[in-house]
Amino acid sequence: MKKLIATLLLATVFAASPARVLAQPSAHYVPGVEGIKGASLPPPGVYFRDYNVFYFADRANDSNGNEISAANPEAFIYANVPRVIWITDQKLLGGFIGVDALVPLKYTDLKGNFGGPFDESTSGIGDLFVEGTLSWHVDQADFAVGYGVWAPTGNSSTAPVSTRAGEGFWTHMFTAGMTWYMDAEKKWALSALNRYEINHEKRDMNFTPGQAYTLEWGLSYALKPTVDVGVVGYYQVQTTENQGSDSPSTFKDKVVGIGPEVSAVCPKTGIIFSLRYLYEIMAEDRLQGHTIALTLTKRL
Repeated sequence: MKKLIATLLLATVFAASPARVLAQPSAHYVPGVEGIKGASLPPPGVYFRDYNVFYFADRANDSNGNEISAANPEAFIYANVPRVIWITDQKLLGGFIGVDALVPLKYTDLKGNFGGPFDESTSGIGDLFVEGTLSWHVDQADFAVGYGVWAPTGNSSTAPVSTRAGEGFWTHMFTAGMTWYMDAEKKWALSALNRYEINHEKRDMNFTPGQAYTLEWGLSYALKPTVDVGVVGYYQVQTTENQGSDSPSTFKDKVVGIGPEVSAVCPKTGIIFSLRYLYEIMAEDRLQGHTIALTLTKRL
């Protein structure tokens, strides 16, 4: 009887563990890739932006935010995400019309006990994202809105735990953000970038991931015209339950991260460098770890 009770308790622990244990279980969008003045789009022109995102985690949490010690995860994810941004000089409702597109190149290494031993690493091309935007620039603020679609172009898996680069479902993503320059010299800036995702059914499965909301914020100070420093953070939460008989989890995931950032412009090349580190201070039904992001932006 004692052995049976222990077995049932262990099964309960694994049932509560996050089956979708990658960095963004219910969302295509990875929090933390935008930071200082993250809600501001550039003036008209064509830009190339390259995101380099590193994620490390050795902790998996249950739906109450408590560590699942039996899972014993070791996760490392690196994504290189090239993005092309074109802000036209055409206006709609007073805002500049823009389009952009990106495709992630992703490497994932994951070990742990997720209902059984797991050890897998893969690399590949992730899901394509295309977006249309409107952006406004006034004396003390920048505003932006956008609508984009994630297409399931990457290789995905129907397994409860996977390291494949693709998610396997279509997603609509709506974006709205604002950067407020708090003083006349525009040295202080406070930004908030909101994203909301509505997911479709995953291919080859009776499973529709829940909708997700992401907030990225940043408070910065310009040490000089070419250097900004500040603190950034993110909050990502699954807002609706998963649907379908193949759903790997009945819980809603959530994560909060915060950390420092420095951003600088190289006068000779015009390249903007942004480096940030974010520590996840809480997580529910997912991994809890650390994010390092290096972003390079160049006007073409």
